[in-house]
Amino acid sequence: MPDAPIANRTRGMGEIVEVAGKQTELAPFGRTLAELGHERPEIVGLTADMGRYSDILPFRDAHPDRFFNVGMAEQNLMMVAAGLSKVGKIAFCTTYSVFITRRAYDFVAIACAHSKANVKIFAGMPGLVNGYGATHQATEDLNMMRGIADLAVIDPCDATELKQVVRAAADIPGTVYVRNLRGKVPVELGDDYRFTFGKGQVLRAGDGRVGIIATGYMSARALEACRSTAAEGHDPSVLHLSTIKPFDAAAVLSFARDHQRLIVAENHKTTGGLTTLVIEALYEAGLHRPMTRIGLADSFFECGSQEYLEAKYGVDLPAFESAIRQDGAGAGGPT
Repeated sequence: MPDAPIANRTRGMGEIVEVAGKQTELAPFGRTLAELGHERPEIVGLTADMGRYSDILPFRDAHPDRFFNVGMAEQNLMMVAAGLSKVGKIAFCTTYSVFITRRAYDFVAIACAHSKANVKIFAGMPGLVNGYGATHQATEDLNMMRGIADLAVIDPCDATELKQVVRAAADIPGTVYVRNLRGKVPVELGDDYRFTFGKGQVLRAGDGRVGIIATGYMSARALEACRSTAAEGHDPSVLHLSTIKPFDAAAVLSFARDHQRLIVAENHKTTGGLTTLVIEALYEAGLHRPMTRIGLADSFFECGSQEYLEAKYGVDLPAFESAIRQDGAGAGGPT
């Protein structure tokens, strides 16, 4: 993490910088956690030798006596966090999402969730964010983590929501798994946005022809696609579901009833994650809508930049624009 990044303005504790013409905020997770640590002395921070790469260093610097690096040992990370929770601490843990899910799954399930431990897991580099190939890409983590009982699962949209999720996680009972956004995190949502645990939110109300249901930063991309196709006469709606578990099926059904066609988008395989949850909700309600899926295949993926990988595997902005254009231009409404 740079020692003294240049910013053109500040936003809360974070620093706003322009990247490719877009506003981003530097290390919103770590900066918010450091701020929260001043308010909540029971909060501790842990990492499995991934402090720099998970943005928890601002917390370490602000609260060195409450920061623990357990080394490259993700199972120990979960056990130490669970132990600290037993003595009244709120343990915020960080490493890559792939290491949490594949290497420490049983420890998350039993030491943490089963024990209702007050452990908050901020798992970085989910999906195709990581360019180091299949060994580092957690493209199935939503599926895995929502399968654990008594575990909350959250996939924030941008820096604005991530900061709110950090604060909310401290008050959510038990164990929480959050897909962490690190580094220079885009700012898409306005200051009036309010994260509500367990609830979906309509970020954009369109004309009823196409409704986009998305989670994580795919919701930001959906909004971008709405803007880029507006001049062609398209007017989609966007439902953002940052909480994957507990899942807001009622919001999905209400949204689906108001739209002729759905697009479901996630930075995850289209099996087991958001898409599966949406299909289950529609099926159980006896509601049918034509659906386009934007997500990853059931496969392993190669190395490369995030931009390259997303373009190759069909989850980039042109993929959204193409899905929207399937409907054709012009106004309409649900049938």
